[in-house]
Amino acid sequence: MKKILVAFWLCYISILVFAQTDDIEKLHDNAKTFMRQGDYANASLILSRALTQSPGNIEIAKDLAFNYNLQKQNEKALETIKPFLENNNTDDQAYQIGGTIYQALGQDKDAEKLYKTAIKAFPKSGPLYNDYGEMLWRRLDNEAIKYWEKGIEIDPSYGGNYYHASKYYFNSPEKMWCIIYAEIFINIESFTSRTAEIKNILLDGYKKLFAEQNLIANVKGKSPFEIAFLTSMNKQNSIVVNGLNAETLTIIRTRFILDWDQAYAKKFPFALFEKQEQLLDDGLFPAYNQWIFGAAQNLAGYQNWISTHSEEYSGFNKFQEGRIFKIPAGQYYR
Repeated sequence: MKKILVAFWLCYISILVFAQTDDIEKLHDNAKTFMRQGDYANASLILSRALTQSPGNIEIAKDLAFNYNLQKQNEKALETIKPFLENNNTDDQAYQIGGTIYQALGQDKDAEKLYKTAIKAFPKSGPLYNDYGEMLWRRLDNEAIKYWEKGIEIDPSYGGNYYHASKYYFNSPEKMWCIIYAEIFINIESFTSRTAEIKNILLDGYKKLFAEQNLIANVKGKSPFEIAFLTSMNKQNSIVVNGLNAETLTIIRTRFILDWDQAYAKKFPFALFEKQEQLLDDGLFPAYNQWIFGAAQNLAGYQNWISTHSEEYSGFNKFQEGRIFKIPAGQYYR
């Protein structure tokens, strides 16, 4: 009889646990609905109740802290996330949220300490390198680029570090890396407001690159990949006299890819150039260049191009939306 009672009691407890778990999941789902609607106050209300019922739930704690941050209630946000950070019961996203909260409170030293701790705990997290670099750059610390570059190296398919690095190199002598990183970014993040911003940087980056009449006049100290890129691109210099626009850049980049494929592709496999070659083979490369440079140079002209090239535009759009662009590990040549 005693064994039967014990079994019954264990079964009853299990039912209660499962019921509670189900309730918490429903609360979390309801809160996420409010978050998507931009109703952060109601989301926080529900999340705080869910966290009371499940105090060790890091996913709920992250969402609650983030919601408080969005409402500028950063003291509450820090109070929510800090116990998880101090007890190492967390993930890299929680550290990101914590760093954002510390900065919102004006506690940059605490934020910097947190980012360093986070990177030690999650050394392969591209978002952490991105956020720490952003914080450094806000105070114009050139050490920022080292973190963005490290993020690109260890997490090559995360877009944020390319975004910041391309902007950084645009205002430096390293125009080659500006255009490479910019184009990688717009392929990782193809349809956001940041995409439009970086398309402009990519077009102007090419203009700055070809402002030099001889791209290989000074390659001392550059890597073999950089020398290969500049050597191949330098062969296209004669086309620049016609100006740089979507049409001339399509010619320049087509000739570059054909030359790269013959001379350097085996030595330096690179997903970006492989994608360009695939687009070229599929007859979609002109549309791809219009999507980048036509839209950046003259949006009205690009819209007109779409209306007169609907088939090419449709084919490219299906190609771009139907694939997730990733850079494999080991293709870091900086």
